[in-house]
Amino acid sequence: MSPTPLPRVRPRRLRETSAMRRLVSETRLAPAELVLPIFVREGVSAPVPISSMPGVVQHSLASLPQAVTDAAAAGIGGVMLFGVPEHRDATGTGATDPEGILNVATRVAARASAGRLVVQTDLCLDEFTDHGHCGVLDERGRVDNDATLERYVAMGLEQARAGSQLLGLSGMMDGQVAAVRDALDDDGFTDVAILAYSAKYASAFYGPFRDAVESTLEGDRRSYQLDPGNRREGLREAMIDIEEGADVVMVKPAGSYLDVLSDVAAASDVPVWAYQVSGEYAMIEAAAAHGWIDRTRAVIESVRGIRRAGADAVLTYWAVELAEWIRNGDAA
Repeated sequence: MSPTPLPRVRPRRLRETSAMRRLVSETRLAPAELVLPIFVREGVSAPVPISSMPGVVQHSLASLPQAVTDAAAAGIGGVMLFGVPEHRDATGTGATDPEGILNVATRVAARASAGRLVVQTDLCLDEFTDHGHCGVLDERGRVDNDATLERYVAMGLEQARAGSQLLGLSGMMDGQVAAVRDALDDDGFTDVAILAYSAKYASAFYGPFRDAVESTLEGDRRSYQLDPGNRREGLREAMIDIEEGADVVMVKPAGSYLDVLSDVAAASDVPVWAYQVSGEYAMIEAAAAHGWIDRTRAVIESVRGIRRAGADAVLTYWAVELAEWIRNGDAA
């Protein structure tokens, strides 16, 4: 009986050493592919820790410049600003007030960045409304899509005037990209880009974020955010936004929707980003704090998985820390 032949094809050859693994890696991480979400709270003089997101804070206007400077020094691609106002009302007037917290923070961040990274702003009303929904309500208490578009247009123009280079349309209203794009162009802001949160799902993983922005929401957003069971719908929404003029499209959350992300990346002719949301962050931090997982490896693996699925850039609360690991060679 002849001996069993030894294998000629040995894939393990390319895994033998760290240098070899680094050389043949299919998915690499770079600081420029990372965007840091930043919360800025009105009426505070120092950063306020967010209990459900260890290591993340609500910044004050005084602490914001250093946060932006640190992000730029780390080499990341941008910061996404979220405002946390002291006062809210039914139509979110603070969002369109030139002296509202988000618009003031945008001016502060733009000065601090000095062009070293892209200053981006969240364009949604949920942080500014007393009911916590992403739009204005009709007489029956439903989100009025078309009335909300008018508020988004006004909000987008104020953010552009404040110095935002990219508007993150996250409200999931039909026609929001076309409405804001037309308004920007008509007002001379043709160079301001639009990031469409195209496939934004009604997810359970937003809980800590709602702590971060002190959300007043009661009920849910299922009438305008996507059903978590729907895959094709995510791609359809992205294609609509691209047709309406989106410069970048987004899938959110990232980790539970890698299939949707892959679909959109395969079909899109514009950059595709993904948001590693607060719940994804909190789960890894909590497990690591209990010693159940290796924190560094878990963070790197989670972001690399998002990139591998097709994201050109990732919004993540670990952006600055991860960028430092990459620069030090610790994320290979």
